[in-house]
Amino acid sequence: MNKPQHIHIIGICGVATSAIAIALHKNGWKVTGSDKGFYPPVSTALENAGVKFYAGWHPEKMSADGDPDMIMVGGGGTSNNNPEALYAKTKGIPYLSYAQLLGKHFVKRNSIVSVGTWGKTTTSALLAFIMSEAGMSPSYMFGGVSDMLPAAALHDGEWSVFEGDEYQSAIWDKRPKFAYYHPSHLLFTSVSWDHADLYPTEADYFDIFERIVGSVPAKKIVACTDDDGVRKILIKLKYRPTTYGTLDGVDFRYANVEQSKDGIAFDIMYDNEPHHIQSPLLGSYNAENITGVFAMAVTLGIESEVVADSIHRFTGIKRRLEKRYVGDVTVIDAHAPTPEKAASNLKTLREIFDGPSTGSGRKSKIFAIFEPNIGGRNRESIPQYTNAFKDADNVYIPHFTKVKVDPSKEAPLEGDELTEIIARSQSNTVYIDDDDKLITDVIRKVKKGDVIVFLGSHGFRGMIEETIKKLTTTAPKSKSKK
Repeated sequence: MNKPQHIHIIGICGVATSAIAIALHKNGWKVTGSDKGFYPPVSTALENAGVKFYAGWHPEKMSADGDPDMIMVGGGGTSNNNPEALYAKTKGIPYLSYAQLLGKHFVKRNSIVSVGTWGKTTTSALLAFIMSEAGMSPSYMFGGVSDMLPAAALHDGEWSVFEGDEYQSAIWDKRPKFAYYHPSHLLFTSVSWDHADLYPTEADYFDIFERIVGSVPAKKIVACTDDDGVRKILIKLKYRPTTYGTLDGVDFRYANVEQSKDGIAFDIMYDNEPHHIQSPLLGSYNAENITGVFAMAVTLGIESEVVADSIHRFTGIKRRLEKRYVGDVTVIDAHAPTPEKAASNLKTLREIFDGPSTGSGRKSKIFAIFEPNIGGRNRESIPQYTNAFKDADNVYIPHFTKVKVDPSKEAPLEGDELTEIIARSQSNTVYIDDDDKLITDVIRKVKKGDVIVFLGSHGFRGMIEETIKKLTTTAPKSKSKK
C-alpha cells in the first residue's frame, strides 16, 4: 500500500471519520484533524490513539508542518466555504470524501458490502466481528459504535467489509457511498423508499440498488427475500442468489423466534440441519439481520459453530434499541429517524414490554420522543406517518435540530406540522419546543414498568442524559447502564 506521509481529516469528530483516522494512524499514517468541537467519547478515543486534532478551521495549523499529502472531508467539515477545504483546492491537495478514501485505501480484492434501507449497520458490524474471530483479519468500516470492535480497521488481508450507505458521498458528490466499495459480495437486506430529499421518487431510490446488484459477480449475493423491495429487484437477475428469511424455499430459513428483555433465541435451518442461535440483541427483527450474516459467513466457509458462538457474544451497536437506563422505568435510545423505522422499533418494544408491569397489574406504557431526519421531514413522506405510532401510548415532538436545507426545494415539515400529521392516527401526540419542559412532562407521567424511547438520528441535545438524571434523582435504587 502506498501510504502518504500526512493525511488531514476535516470533520474528524464523526463516528466514521474518527474511526477511519484511528485505523490509518495505527497503520503508520501521520493523521491530523479538525472539527467544530470535540466531545467524549470521540475526543477521548482520538487522544488515546495519539491522533492530533484541533477545534475550528485553520489552514495555518493544518499546514504548520508542511501541507498534508491528502485531505479527507466528512461530517461537520463539508461546507463549500470551509477555509481548510478552500486552501486545499487552491494548493491542489488531493481532496476526498470518506467513501472515496475507503474505496482507494480500505477496499480489498474480496469486498463484502451490506446494503439496504435498514439492517446494514448491524449486519456489517456483526460480519466484521465474525470474520475477525475466524482469523480472516478483514479491513472494515461501519457507521456505529460497538463495545465489541472499533468502527473501522485496516489490515493487510484480502477481505474487507463495509456498511453500504446509499446516501450521497458528499455535498459535491451525489453518488451513494456504496458506489466506491466495489463489492465482490453483497448482503442485501431490504429496500423501502427513504431519503426523499435526495431521491424524490421511489423509482430513483430503487434504481441505485438495481445498479449495485447488477455490478456484483454472479452468485455472490445473499439476499432477504422476505422483503418486497428486494424481490422486486432480484427478479431482474439471470441467476438465483443465496436467499434467507422465513419463506419456504429459502436457503437459510429462520423460525421459532423467542424474544425477551434479555435478547432473542431462534433456529436457522440450513442444508436440512437446524442451528440454534442465541443473541443478546433486542428485537425479533434482529433474527432476520443475524440470519443474513449467518448465511454470508457460512457461504464464505466459516464453520457454523464459530459463527453461532460469535453471534452469542456480540452485544450490538449503540443506539440500536440500546438500553441506556434500566430501573423502575426503562430508557431506550433507538436510531429511528423515519416513520417506518419508528414504527418497527415501537412494534418491537410493544412486543417485549407488553404485559403487566411488576406488581402493579397495569400494562407498561411507551412514551416516544421522535425527531425525524431531513428525509422524514420531507412532505412526500407524510403518508408514511399514518399509524406509524400506534404502538406508542404518548408521542412527543421536540423542536428540531437545525439542519442544512436546500432553498430551491419545498420547506421541510416543522415540529408543529408533524405533530398534527401524527395526531391524525395517534391522538396522544404533543409538540413541546422546550427540551426541559418536555422532559419534565414525561417524567411526571411515567410510572413503574413504563418505557421511554428516543427515536431519531441526532443526539437529542443531552435530553437522554437529563432524563436519566431526573429518573435517578426520583428513584435512587435504579440502575444505570452505560
